[in-house]
Amino acid sequence: MPVTSVVKDPDSLSLTVHAEFPVKVSRLWDAYLDARQLEKFWGPVEYPATFTRHDATAGGRSNYHMTSPDGEEFHGYWLWNEVVEHKFFEVSDGFAHADGTPNTDLPLNRMVFTFDPTPEGSKLTITAVFDSVEELEQVVAMGMIDGTRSAMSQIEQVLIDLRNYAQTFSTEAQVLSDTQVRITRLVRGTLAQVWRAHHDQQLMKRWMLGPDGWQMTECVTAQEAGETYRYWWEPVDADAGQGFGFTGTVVESLPQSYERTTEQMIDTDYPATISELTLTPNDGGTLLTMLITYPDAQTRDTVLATGMTEGMEASYARLESIL
Repeated sequence: MPVTSVVKDPDSLSLTVHAEFPVKVSRLWDAYLDARQLEKFWGPVEYPATFTRHDATAGGRSNYHMTSPDGEEFHGYWLWNEVVEHKFFEVSDGFAHADGTPNTDLPLNRMVFTFDPTPEGSKLTITAVFDSVEELEQVVAMGMIDGTRSAMSQIEQVLIDLRNYAQTFSTEAQVLSDTQVRITRLVRGTLAQVWRAHHDQQLMKRWMLGPDGWQMTECVTAQEAGETYRYWWEPVDADAGQGFGFTGTVVESLPQSYERTTEQMIDTDYPATISELTLTPNDGGTLLTMLITYPDAQTRDTVLATGMTEGMEASYARLESIL
């Protein structure tokens, strides 16, 4: 059991969790910044978590929900206040409604995660600070202490899995719901390089090609919210098929961390999708996460059946060869 103590202190309006792990700080840090790993231990055993957004940088946001054994969802969010790599991060942790809006009937607390090296590995201290004794007692009555112990009982296996994951760079697609798919890829490159690779027109024409045999003939990028992009591809062999393309608008941008865009296939009546790109520093390079929201399950399955994941892997492998 990694948790060594849980201390409730009404005088400082805080609840503090101490835990120790037989891995170095950077490995534990990556487990918290990688949504795929974090969601395996953030919720209690019976209430697994799903993170649909997790941009771990100052000004960023995380959205998640925990699912009960009966299928009921309980939503929450983090607002990222400060991040010092491999040292600590601070978030405002709140409850949310199903649509993501804050649930102000329940407490909002400030939570600090501190990572310290030890001779045996690392120590994690999580301190949640509330605005009043009543709010502190409210979350304790809701089962926060037992829930935290249950959640963190799962982290040791996650850390073992993370050792194996650090050697795996291929593109992975995970179906999160009837309408959402999460694409992840660990790219051997810095955060600045990978962000530039998604916004530099000439660079994009060199790697964002999918399988061999295609070329990007038009690339108009968008840098800020409200701007419109347009991409078009043609087969190198004119007899191999017709070209296709996508256009859309940037809805939200947090440079080198998060970008939310719409996407519509050009000259078709296919329904538009929403894509959310998140980049996270990682020991192996930069963890790229793309959350795609489709209008329905049929559209989701149709797109996945086109070989989208394989095409993306070919592009990311090409990008790594360039970087």
